[in-house]
Amino acid sequence: MDKTFWISLLVVTGFAAVHVFGRVLKFLDVIPRSRWLSFAGGVSIAYVFLHIMPELASFRENAGFTTEQHIYLWAMGGLVAFYGLERLIVTHQESGEARALPGGVYHLHLASFSAYNALVGYLLLHRVEEGGGAGAMVLFGAALGLHFLVNDRALAEDHGDRYHSHGRWILAAAAFAGWGIGWLYSLPEYGVAVLFAVLAGGIILNTIKEELPEKRRSRFGAFAAGAALYAVLLLAAS
Repeated sequence: MDKTFWISLLVVTGFAAVHVFGRVLKFLDVIPRSRWLSFAGGVSIAYVFLHIMPELASFRENAGFTTEQHIYLWAMGGLVAFYGLERLIVTHQESGEARALPGGVYHLHLASFSAYNALVGYLLLHRVEEGGGAGAMVLFGAALGLHFLVNDRALAEDHGDRYHSHGRWILAAAAFAGWGIGWLYSLPEYGVAVLFAVLAGGIILNTIKEELPEKRRSRFGAFAAGAALYAVLLLAAS
């Protein structure tokens, strides 16, 4: 096996570990919101705007999209889809039904984030195919690993013991599944572009929805610091 295999395996194992061991990080479950979660959110946003969005512009020119806006429609679709899912969760929470549902909302939530994790696992290998090498994989892995941490804490808050008992294991397995598919099958550039666009929309929505609710009393300073520091790192690496 070459170096790419082992580095990508290390990164995807980190993704899985976030979900498997996230429950031990009790210090993150506080109000006001943990500075570390806000910092992680800032890192995710920096990665989207300084790395994924410029790449979408490149895809727009090279992957055969029919209009200038086409690629960004997919990004908007990713954001809208996750917003709709979040509204469904909030509606049931407000009616006191979220934890009582035997399947329904919980399984939809879990299935959506499983697909999300598989998508990230698949796209991890594309960092190498584009000539970025190990450094690109590590930057991608750090940003998305922190993003997974934010998602993990949100899912644990929404679904409690049900998520801890088996949901976290499914999300961990999904990241490995996407990574494995990436080794076996390569999409054409158009397909990769669509996946990156959907991921960008999903990251933006899933990050901001955790920072904005007043009840969380989020840490803007930590969020801004995460965004600024990772932006400097990305610009230095470019």
